[in-house]
Amino acid sequence: MAKKRSDIKEHSLGYRIKRNRESYLMMAPYFILFFLFTVLPVVISIVFSFTDFNMLEWPEFVGWRNYTKLFLEDDIFVIALKNTLLFAVITGPVSYMLCLLFAWIINEFHGFFRAFLTLIFYAPSICGNAYLVWTLILTGDRYGYLNGFLLQFDFINEAILWMQTEKYVLPVLIVVQLWLSLGTGFLSFIAGFQTIDKSMYEAAALDGVKNRWQELWYVTLPAMKPQLMFGAVMQITQSFAVADISINLAGNPSVNYAGATIVTHLLDYGSTRFEMGYASAIATVLFLLMVGTNKLVQKLLGRVGE
Repeated sequence: MAKKRSDIKEHSLGYRIKRNRESYLMMAPYFILFFLFTVLPVVISIVFSFTDFNMLEWPEFVGWRNYTKLFLEDDIFVIALKNTLLFAVITGPVSYMLCLLFAWIINEFHGFFRAFLTLIFYAPSICGNAYLVWTLILTGDRYGYLNGFLLQFDFINEAILWMQTEKYVLPVLIVVQLWLSLGTGFLSFIAGFQTIDKSMYEAAALDGVKNRWQELWYVTLPAMKPQLMFGAVMQITQSFAVADISINLAGNPSVNYAGATIVTHLLDYGSTRFEMGYASAIATVLFLLMVGTNKLVQKLLGRVGE
């Protein structure tokens, strides 16, 4: 009985904190900042989502009214939700696979050439003039690069207003998002490939692994699960949080809300109309979508290498 009590004590949270107090003390600044600037704002936003709050008057509790309006009365939100899900379904998996594929290929090179290729692929995601480049490409007259190319080779007869024509807005935004998607997740994959113990491949060869694809599935990817998970979280966040691309290229609001996303709708109510209760409800829906998708991806990645 005494041994059992001792085991319970050793596994208690208080005992572990006391035993590793130096480590917890070193981590305390991060946890404090994370709580103040991440956890607390999320909790406050969820609370505000059940209120009518305009930042000038005291919040008034309204129950589920914001959510009822959101799903039953707000037609623009329905369009934004559909566009966001299309972004997530298309750009999320595609950009994730592209990050993994390009990282795998680049890892085969060595030295300066590998570093140079990494910079080339990563540069668009940190380029401050990325939207300026695409604005020049998509200019709606004959001087736009895309229109000029298509007119020169007689693919079209007159210049197309790419970002003012409803049917072109969303496909163009998806292409631009894919072009910008090789960001932090891509770098994490590069780092993951370089930290794999080479002896694992030799052991796998003795166990019957015969080609590079088997090495990738049974050795490389299982050894990179932390990087795979981190990359998945980053790509999911990017695909659900699309806003700057739409605002800079299509405007806010875009033509017939063709480029509207949940985040642009959130910015409209939060930063322009200052209806913070309703904006908080939109943010809460987006938060739940991200959390649910992350949980699903975690289960899928858990099967890698099986």
